[in-house]
Amino acid sequence: MKALTTRLKASPLLARVLPFVVFVVLTACQGSFGPESHFWVYLVKCVAGSWLVWLTWPMVPEMRWTISFQALFGGTLVFAIWVALDVPDTKLSQTDTWNLHDHFGKGSAMVWFFAGVRIAGSTLLVPLLEEVFYRSFLYRYILAPNWMFTAHKSFAIKPFLITSIVFGFTHQHWLAGIACGMIYQLLVIRTNRIGDAITAHAVTNLLLGVWVITKGFGYAEKSQWHFW
Repeated sequence: MKALTTRLKASPLLARVLPFVVFVVLTACQGSFGPESHFWVYLVKCVAGSWLVWLTWPMVPEMRWTISFQALFGGTLVFAIWVALDVPDTKLSQTDTWNLHDHFGKGSAMVWFFAGVRIAGSTLLVPLLEEVFYRSFLYRYILAPNWMFTAHKSFAIKPFLITSIVFGFTHQHWLAGIACGMIYQLLVIRTNRIGDAITAHAVTNLLLGVWVITKGFGYAEKSQWHFW
């Protein structure tokens, strides 16, 4: 652990990229060890991601929450867009891999446990990892060779489009993901803070989690598991 901490301190790039890469690799492993491993691996990656956030927190000063009206509005707007664009042609997959009722049975305690894990992970952890990677690292890395010394508010169309498109296609709802990436990036450019995008991202994911639960929590035609 000491060696890893030393390497992270010595490399601003590694400190911003490694936590996200580990999270993505573990995401790719979900479901690889049987259907229910989809949920258990998600729990493992949340634990691993939380540890990496704790480890890199002192080294990544922009990894901080910022509560602002702009962030709250932006997160709510993205949620509305995400739901509005819920049509087949805008999704990479039509499967509901997070249908907890199919795996654990209706009324099972495991349904509520993993629903809680999913909401906590997507609200408290994912925004930190993704926004630091996309907004702090990738956008600026494409923008300028000396990316670490480039202001977050700097704008150029090439990194703006590339970062938003990459962000979009790493999500099942790719079109909503692209719009989402653009809005989060505009928040950063407007405020010169990653924290506003982190908060907006958290608001979006929290609202989507509440949406899944309140829309029948997977029952009959009201099932909204595909938003997870």
